[in-house]
Amino acid sequence: MTEAFADIKQALNEVSSSPDTWVEAGQGGLPSWFDVTGLAVATIGAAMGELTAWRASGGAAGTVEIDRKLASLWFGMTIQPEGWDLPPVWDSIAGLYETKDGWIRLHTNAPHHRAAALRVLDCAPDRETVADAVSGWSGTALETEIVSAGGCAAELQSLEEWAAHPQGQAVANEPLIDWTRHAAGVSNDLLVDADRPLAGLRVLDLTRVLAGPVATRFLAGWGADVLRIDPPGWAEANVEPEVTLGKRCATLNLKSTDGLEQVKRLLKQADFLIHGYRSEALESLGFGEPVRRGINPGLIDVSLCAYGWTGPWATRRGYDSLVQMSSGIAHAGMDRSGSGKPTPLPVQALDHGTGYLLAAAALHGLHHRRETGEGTTAKLSLARVARLLAGTLSDNHPPALPTGAPDMMPERE
Repeated sequence: MTEAFADIKQALNEVSSSPDTWVEAGQGGLPSWFDVTGLAVATIGAAMGELTAWRASGGAAGTVEIDRKLASLWFGMTIQPEGWDLPPVWDSIAGLYETKDGWIRLHTNAPHHRAAALRVLDCAPDRETVADAVSGWSGTALETEIVSAGGCAAELQSLEEWAAHPQGQAVANEPLIDWTRHAAGVSNDLLVDADRPLAGLRVLDLTRVLAGPVATRFLAGWGADVLRIDPPGWAEANVEPEVTLGKRCATLNLKSTDGLEQVKRLLKQADFLIHGYRSEALESLGFGEPVRRGINPGLIDVSLCAYGWTGPWATRRGYDSLVQMSSGIAHAGMDRSGSGKPTPLPVQALDHGTGYLLAAAALHGLHHRRETGEGTTAKLSLARVARLLAGTLSDNHPPALPTGAPDMMPERE
């Protein structure tokens, strides 16, 4: 495993250590100039390591093997529809476009983000017309205008350009996981079932799209009671079958007085809060961290954002595909492949990797609460995970892993 991933164990062991409970096994890797499979192994291993340490208190000690092929497959879509089709992953105008000085990616899956991009471009919603409109803009100017209008876009930057960018520098100075401990005096005498080690624990899930839902899917899979809250009218038809497994789902309008009060009542009963709101969003609703901590002093509060928690882009909307553009990952892929256009990772590795680290951080907080009675706040970002992955760039490009049902089982030498 690449030495860069030692940062993961260091981040988890920063306050209190947990035993080494996982090892890497198997062969193969995802086709990328970055060690995407190494990231999959390390982040799933981090989550499973924390889970295994928790299970040990229920008499289920042991070491977990993280198979390279299976970890790689879990970083992609795990559902293989039979007799039906998943909806398209992308909106019809989402994707890459050439500007007059480079490339930009528009993220228009959410209706309001699509509307913002079209307002700025002042054109009809078809790819040819959008492409023509984009071609008249510089990448920086168009990115700035779309973001200012409430949309989501990212121009292509190289690794070197991102390293010199104020936001890239801010992210470089952030820890992989930013921990804060809170004295709470919580007594945790929960009995641990070896088969369902998280049974009896409650998770309030305020995440959408991918990274957060991956984290809460992991917790649900091991027995936690996960309640996902979405705003009215929200839909993710293309990923909901993938990430809502084992969860209960409901809608609440946090911008209404009744909705916010209901969420506060739910929070009081929760062990974990997992959320992906931008840094100022919950504060503007009167639901900032001091309020949450006052409601539930022993809460394990785990959050993610796109571009980091400090710097000029700390409040910027973003997604995996956009962070790959900004952080230099898509540029490095283009450079290595010679394709002439931005080349993303073979999977949404920033989302999945961050998701498993969110789960690991949540479980690490659970250990700490049992040992000390303290609550925990942990903050992560897609951009900081991108920095971790960027350190693995090489000239090696492994062949694609086989896919299909017969290949789901790991192969060993």
